[in-house]
Amino acid sequence: MFTRRVEPAFYDTDALGHINNTRLPAWFELARNDLFRLFVPDLDPRKWPLIMAKLEVEFSAELFYGQDVEIRTWLSRLGNSAFTVAQDAWQEGRLGARGHVVLVHYDHTEGSAVALTGDLRDALAKHLIDEEPASA
Repeated sequence: MFTRRVEPAFYDTDALGHINNTRLPAWFELARNDLFRLFVPDLDPRKWPLIMAKLEVEFSAELFYGQDVEIRTWLSRLGNSAFTVAQDAWQEGRLGARGHVVLVHYDHTEGSAVALTGDLRDALAKHLIDEEPASA
């Protein structure tokens, strides 16, 4: 599992005084950089071998400015060419949001999915957790 701390900025808040719901997909994407480095260590977009097939975010509690948010990232499913990334956003010991993204290992030149094999598959499997991680 990867963890990353995000310090909310003032502009992340909305008129209701909490973190705007549009920020969580962006924070989740930022936290996926650790996982992306397994594919492209320098994060060069010209070498990008992934496409997103699905994104969902479920909100369970408000998140607030002035308190760091911990994003936890792991794999909940590892298929032949696609995998599901699960992510939680925790603040002050409380789950604020959970997200799931289905990513496909993809050859942009050929326009087709590519099997996840060898060392790459082994590296991904190290972050595979069948059950939701324990709470904070």
